[in-house]
Amino acid sequence: MAKSVYEEAYARSMQDPQGFWAAAAEDIHWDKRWDRVFDDARKPFYRWFAGGVLNTCYNALDLHVDRGRGKQRALVYDSPVTGTVKAFTYRELRDEVARIAGALRRQGVQKGDRVIIYMPMVPEAVMAMLACARIGAVHSVVFGGFASNELAKRIDDAKPRLILSASCGIEVNRTVPYKPLLDGAIELSAHKPERCVILQRPQETATLLKGRDLDWGDFVGGAPPADCVPVAATDPLYILYTSGTTGIPKGVVRDHGGHAVALKWSMGAIYGVGAGETYWAASDIGWVVGHSYIVYAPLLKGCTTILYEGKPVGTPDPGAFWRLIAQHGVNVLFTAPTAFRAIKKEDPQGAHMAKHDLACFRTLFLAGERCDPDTLHWAEDKLGVPVIDHWWQTETGWPIAANCVGLGTLPVKAGSPTKAVPGYRVRVLSEDNQELPAGQIGSIAIALPLPPGCLPTLWNNDAGYETSYLTKHPGHYLTGDAGYQDDDGYLYIMSRVDDIINVAGHRLSTGAMEEVLAAHPDVAECAVVGVADEIKGEVPVGFVVTKAGVERPEAEIARELVDKVRALIGPVAAFKLALVVKRLPKTRSGKILRGTMKRIAEGQEYTLPATIDDPAILGEIRDALQQKGYAKKG
Repeated sequence: MAKSVYEEAYARSMQDPQGFWAAAAEDIHWDKRWDRVFDDARKPFYRWFAGGVLNTCYNALDLHVDRGRGKQRALVYDSPVTGTVKAFTYRELRDEVARIAGALRRQGVQKGDRVIIYMPMVPEAVMAMLACARIGAVHSVVFGGFASNELAKRIDDAKPRLILSASCGIEVNRTVPYKPLLDGAIELSAHKPERCVILQRPQETATLLKGRDLDWGDFVGGAPPADCVPVAATDPLYILYTSGTTGIPKGVVRDHGGHAVALKWSMGAIYGVGAGETYWAASDIGWVVGHSYIVYAPLLKGCTTILYEGKPVGTPDPGAFWRLIAQHGVNVLFTAPTAFRAIKKEDPQGAHMAKHDLACFRTLFLAGERCDPDTLHWAEDKLGVPVIDHWWQTETGWPIAANCVGLGTLPVKAGSPTKAVPGYRVRVLSEDNQELPAGQIGSIAIALPLPPGCLPTLWNNDAGYETSYLTKHPGHYLTGDAGYQDDDGYLYIMSRVDDIINVAGHRLSTGAMEEVLAAHPDVAECAVVGVADEIKGEVPVGFVVTKAGVERPEAEIARELVDKVRALIGPVAAFKLALVVKRLPKTRSGKILRGTMKRIAEGQEYTLPATIDDPAILGEIRDALQQKGYAKKG
């Protein structure tokens, strides 16, 4: 049988990675070609395109203008919370970015200097990122509204010359003043930035500190536009912090060369999107999805990208996504399963979808957490387009496993992000580093070297990079996820390694139990955590949120869920408690805070996660658990 396009590409990336990525790199404009595609002189700190020189901002903006596509829409800002829709062409975006780059330079920012961007989802935030890339400065975006102590840790680690911020962020029913949080962070941090630049939004005016703070208008006013500065392919483009287990954030570094090559390649190969088409990643620039697929990848490819300051529901209703797709001609949407669960909860019949013309829309991609089959099938059924679950991490910067639409779509298997993307040699390993047979759950690892675009190290912390990612499975990068491969090579990501629970000697996946709960017709979303138990070691506890309009007794639903897990996973799971709650605690990016729920259930001390969406939910969870005899010491 003839190999599929995907199989051929994957085989080529494994047999001749240097040739494979050199061919992909031909799509990037280089000021100077690389000396070596792959440099392994300092193992395990591998580098791609050593000796190459380029500018990421030139590739994302100027190149398209120089090729005569300056009038095409580059960025569409859609903000239902302020009632604003504004489009920027490639020429307009390049000119704005060049001016901000000139303003940075006027403040003394040079190649290699760090700039922290602590801003909401406004065009100036995207422009600031690209402006840093334009002059070779290293940006570090910190999610807007992050707590002062968390921001302070990032200031001390990155040591920025400048912080770019705004007076406030805007939630569905409130504004979040950023300036007090920023001032608090600088007070806490040992490193003091030279300047803070504040974008004043009409919803909230910030008080500026004389001598340190600068109004955005004054910062940019009269600044001469800056040209692109050529940088080494191996120079850092940005630092993006991800939570560390020690409480010290890990600064994931991304380089210029490998990042540009991998991201531009991924737009066509994985997402099946071409120049001139409209791509929307409904995420936030504070997260890796925002970096990769709101800002860099779509612009490198020459697409129109959407910057959305709103929510899936509540701005104003569960039809927000469909309005935006119809209005802006979106061809491909990438969002988190949690967004679809929110839409499904509010509009289970998809009535809002029917009100909009979605003729241009052809593919939905989901990632950020496991996509339960029920949500996948609901989206397929209501949208009538392929729904593609894919899997990756902050550290990799682009997908590890996906159904690569541009390489010929493979059959979808619900619950699986399909197969490894070309470039990634994914293995499922046992505790003693043996590759496990199909169907057995183990630790998912990626054989070194990682492909271009993945983290080469952590910021100023090579030792931390090795201990965090490279020591558990020698010769491999530890993803921290657990799962298995089936006989066809499809991957199943079941949970974090920490979420494999040991019930009376049986290793069980909380993800598999969540799959059973999510399939119940009354359940909108759910989470299962393992809780310490004197007899069995650990027992699972389920938390479920019901769909809008469900009025059956909670005890009845809970009993059905316990019976379902018993029937489908078996008595071995010892699943005896399902709690119906109003909502689940989540980060602002939509990840469920399972670790915090577990600590509450066990009566342990817990710190309020910096990224939590609504802290009041934790009290509700604790109360519900206490009624059932858990959370005793809390």
